[in-house]
Amino acid sequence: MNAVLIIAHAPLANALREGVLHCFPDAADSVAAVDVQARAEPEASLAQAQQALKSLPSGNVLVLTDIFGATPCNVAQRLVDGVHTRLIAGANLPMALRAMSYRAEPLEAMAARALAGGTQGVMSVAAATGPQNQSRRPSNDSEHHHHQQ
Repeated sequence: MNAVLIIAHAPLANALREGVLHCFPDAADSVAAVDVQARAEPEASLAQAQQALKSLPSGNVLVLTDIFGATPCNVAQRLVDGVHTRLIAGANLPMALRAMSYRAEPLEAMAARALAGGTQGVMSVAAATGPQNQSRRPSNDSEHHHHQQ
């Protein structure tokens, strides 16, 4: 079974991990997080990330990071080998949840599904729609009696 390592600007990495554990409470051993502090030396962050990677079960690891080119991503790039570890930048909760949902798949498939989940999870939501795109009732709806009898 694959694991997930999240490396992001503090406090995002641990917040994403907590979001994953909210939906997958049994996956605590399969997901780790490294919050990169604002003034942390890259070498210190790399040491933390290496330790977090070692704490995960042996096997393949999908590494998620927040912003391409920023310190967390640069640290993550030093960890991944492209064979047993893969890296995706632009992490969000839909991406992390999709990764955990497909952690039994081969690493390449898991990475593809995580990437799709992350991009599909970003959408423009109109203010005039209700939850899950349900139409809102007009504010004067109480004046109209649409009861089935």
